[in-house]
Amino acid sequence: MLSYDPMRYAYPSRRNVVYARRAMACTAVPLGAELGLDVMRRGGNAVDAAVAMAAAMPLLEPTGNGLGSDCFALVWIEREKRLYGLNASGVAPMALSAQALRARGLSAMPREGWLPTMVPGAPAGWAELRRRFGTKPLSELFAPAVAYARDGCPVPVNVALQWAADAPRIRRAMEENAAPHEYWWKSFTKPDGSPYRAGDLFRWEAYADTLEELAATDCESYYRGALMERIVSFSRKTGGFFSEEDFAGYHPEWVEPITADYRGYTVSEIPPNGHGIAVLLALNILRGMSLPGERESAETYHKLLEAIKLALTDAKAHVADPRYMKTKVTDLLSEEYAARRRALIGERALLPEPGDPSCGGTIYLCTADPFGNMVSFIQSNYTIFGAGVAVPGTGISLQNRGANFSLDPASDNCLAGGKKSYHTIIPGFLTKGGEAVGPFGVMGAFMQPQGHVQVVVNTVDYHMNPQECLDAPRMQWTGGRHIQLERGVPAHVASELESMGHEVEIVNRETKMGRGQIIWRADNGLLIGGTEPRCDGAAAAW
Repeated sequence: MLSYDPMRYAYPSRRNVVYARRAMACTAVPLGAELGLDVMRRGGNAVDAAVAMAAAMPLLEPTGNGLGSDCFALVWIEREKRLYGLNASGVAPMALSAQALRARGLSAMPREGWLPTMVPGAPAGWAELRRRFGTKPLSELFAPAVAYARDGCPVPVNVALQWAADAPRIRRAMEENAAPHEYWWKSFTKPDGSPYRAGDLFRWEAYADTLEELAATDCESYYRGALMERIVSFSRKTGGFFSEEDFAGYHPEWVEPITADYRGYTVSEIPPNGHGIAVLLALNILRGMSLPGERESAETYHKLLEAIKLALTDAKAHVADPRYMKTKVTDLLSEEYAARRRALIGERALLPEPGDPSCGGTIYLCTADPFGNMVSFIQSNYTIFGAGVAVPGTGISLQNRGANFSLDPASDNCLAGGKKSYHTIIPGFLTKGGEAVGPFGVMGAFMQPQGHVQVVVNTVDYHMNPQECLDAPRMQWTGGRHIQLERGVPAHVASELESMGHEVEIVNRETKMGRGQIIWRADNGLLIGGTEPRCDGAAAAW
């Protein structure tokens, strides 16, 4: 037998862009990309492929998403030359309130257990995407995931790293209160209690059974049927807050994408409650500035980081469920406000404060089909395995998106029953002159808008191909004047940034810097794909 360590990689490697004439599917796990491409080879469109991939990713990458996740999508329909947005994020149980949690002595939302769980939106999102734009039945689209659940799928290297990193958090939560977490532990650890490792086969029969029920009921069972009853029953038995009414009234929303013009390209994002607006805020600041011709310069990094920190600070202050936002999106995205924020950027690192604009562990995938349609899709638990709660016998593991609520009654994002939380997952899309350039996304919580900005700047300002764009060293603002740089950033750039007042940290674990995918359409009609070098990403081409 061969002897080797699947976690050891002693030498650098490089990837090239991938070309396709007919179709392409990209995601962080090669099996997921191949599955999506196979759907399109069999006559399905980009939406069919995205839904099939989304249903399989909780098995292929359970550290990022599950049957209890939320999802957002941007869908380009070529025959209409139009981009559609879908917000399938969930709402807090009506029985929850910030006042009740403060009465328990909490000053912030926890990340484990029932308190941060919300009505999951992903299954409803899959059904809605298929109903409006798909061509295949859910039974056909879910079949590959059902087979993987029963036969087993191999655990990828980077998924194994996240599995090992997050299992201790859930173990601690189980030690404090076993009831909500016992089935999660049984489902996601091996019989000896250890996490799954790279190359292990992960099987989950209950997941297959649940997918078959979802397919048979067009996902209605999850919200107004037997699956909903099991979720609510388990919640009541183990200290949760869900009621039948929380699920019965839930439906995903079609939304109009918000946009910014960046040097002739239109960048589109999902509107709040997602923080894609932070991408547009930063780009609005940057488009009024000149960037150096050299990307790997301290001036480039400084300007990007300063724009990003101002944008994220504003997003954290103002973004919430749109029904509760006091600040208008149009005011945040106005040129007048961009100019005021831009004027704050000087030669030294600043400590950002939110402005007043009144002018008064996630998966990402993208697909492109032979008909010109494209999908930018993101689905997430939030923190790796989410709340660490799984519903016995169902294959449903729950997100902890409610952890992003505030308990401050003055905040627009203050927890309330039936309310959507501030959301970090954001799919992106690029167009020019009314034609699709293509979908893009970068996973990683608060790294996501920062990754989007870097993708757009790398593409538009520095004319990088999609693979070079994702290969480029990344930066991340983490609060105050503190920034993180990858080791690929030249040493002289890091040194100059320190002299400009930035508190520089060089990161050793690249997965902290986001994981992205890109599909662009070339002038000659070919599809060009780039995939994340920091994980097990793949661009499957036809």
